[in-house]
Amino acid sequence: MTPDSIAPADIASMPRIEFAFPGPLRDRLVAAILNGSKTSTTGLVADYEHEGEPLPEVGNRSVVVDSDQRPVAVVEVTSVRVVPLAQVNLAHVTDEGEGHTSVAEWREGHERFWHSEEMRAALGDPGFTVDDTTPAVLERFRLVADLRPSDDQVR
Repeated sequence: MTPDSIAPADIASMPRIEFAFPGPLRDRLVAAILNGSKTSTTGLVADYEHEGEPLPEVGNRSVVVDSDQRPVAVVEVTSVRVVPLAQVNLAHVTDEGEGHTSVAEWREGHERFWHSEEMRAALGDPGFTVDDTTPAVLERFRLVADLRPSDDQVR
């Protein structure tokens, strides 16, 4: 879908969504969204609570921003579940589009992110950790529009 099908005023009024922190990881995640391989993501209830943000709801649309805070896509939430980390399944992991082939591999990579100094600083908790009981927000979404100029899009 092209940006022509969404009015610029609508795009300007939509909330922004950031995947990871700016840098190589965000760049990979945004590329996976744009090429269609990433259709799910995992957040932590603790992060939403810390930011004072409501959990996503089906039908919500957001503008995906890249590492330079440029709008690059619009996504729409198609499903939201809150489950303990121990209940994340392989279908969700695969749909995250990061190339993980097992839940254990996915969990290891995500724990590295969630236990990073950057994430702990963002949460204001230098000792933050997750375990099997940590509530996770499993979100599925679909790409509604690619907002990059047409010469930037890879077909």
